[in-house]
Amino acid sequence: VQLQASGGGLVQPGDSLRLSCDASGGTFRSIGLGWFRQAPGKEREFVGAIGWMSGLSYYADSVRGRFTMSRDIAKKTAYLEMNSLKPEDTAVYYCAAHIMGRPWGTTRETDFRSWGQGTLVTVSS
Repeated sequence: VQLQASGGGLVQPGDSLRLSCDASGGTFRSIGLGWFRQAPGKEREFVGAIGWMSGLSYYADSVRGRFTMSRDIAKKTAYLEMNSLKPEDTAVYYCAAHIMGRPWGTTRETDFRSWGQGTLVTVSS
């Protein structure tokens, strides 16, 4: 299965944006899907993850209350709704599949796979 994030763009502080993550090439069998981001000059960091069947989710402290994840199982698509965007949210955003058997609640990149190309979100006035 390949994952591809899309929907990035240039927005102003306080704006909203919705990213999509499409799974293609087969049945999505992962227990969930995670979102990560990498800001210029920084390491990639965890944003949040959602259980594919349960819909349960958890978030990084930096985005909790502003970002919301969802998924459409039939469309094999996950979404990251980002509200009240800040300049520090500027980053390339990636989605990846939560590896079966890895703990729920993990934020480690190594517990996710099938990384696709990211989508750039720029928050600037």
